Amino acid sequence: MNGSNAIDITSLLIASSLVLVTLFFSYWQKLKLEKETIISVIRSIIQLIAVGYVLEYVFGFKSPVFTTLLLIFMIFNAAYNAAKRGKAIKNGLTISFLSIAAGTVVTLAVLVFSKTIQYEPYQIIPVSGMIISNAMVALGLCYKQIASDFKNKREEVETKLSLGADILPSSIEIIRDSIKTGMLPTIDSAKTLGIVSLPGMMTGLILAGTSPMEAIKYQIMVTFMLLSTTSISSFIACYMSYRGFFNGRKQLILTK
Repeated sequence: MNGSNAIDITSLLIASSLVLVTLFFSYWQKLKLEKETIISVIRSIIQLIAVGYVLEYVFGFKSPVFTTLLLIFMIFNAAYNAAKRGKAIKNGLTISFLSIAAGTVVTLAVLVFSKTIQYEPYQIIPVSGMIISNAMVALGLCYKQIASDFKNKREEVETKLSLGADILPSSIEIIRDSIKTGMLPTIDSAKTLGIVSLPGMMTGLILAGTSPMEAIKYQIMVTFMLLSTTSISSFIACYMSYRGFFNGRKQLILTK
């Protein structure tokens, strides 16, 4: 972009000296994190360089089919990681995939049809990466909350069932609390934008030479899409997963 300053190797090497601060504190306080810090830095450098080359190659494709396949791969990977965090959730991978896919498709559809972004890899991949990863984190929180609530509120749920309530009315408060848990971090983050923190995307655009007002427009768009994806994914995941805590006779199954 106009006004951007390229970062040369010398600048990166000088900036890498900041890692010495972490190593110093670890050694001084005997935290024994020196090896882990060095490994993490080396891994991050290798991974980011690899991703950079891959993205340069991928961004050359203009095929909608290729873009869609990339989206599916990203959603599946996020769903797999979300399901790992929700081991108490029955059919966690399927539920996670459908939930994240629904939130992603709805959000991207609005952005594409409004011509905010184009359905091409160089725009879809960065935007999708933000919303998919956000949905993945939200689902992890939802799963943890819903499993914990069913365990801690077992007697309350079973009392409602014994009085003739169906499984949905017996679980509705747990479901709502879980959805709320998944959505709150994104809502809280939106509250502090521009006051407590300047988001990474906005900061990156400004550093790349984009005017602050233009960068703010992009950040507002990002805020809207994160709120949308998080709410849709959390809603679908919780309403699909609660049934897994009951058997065919509408009895609450003990969770681990």
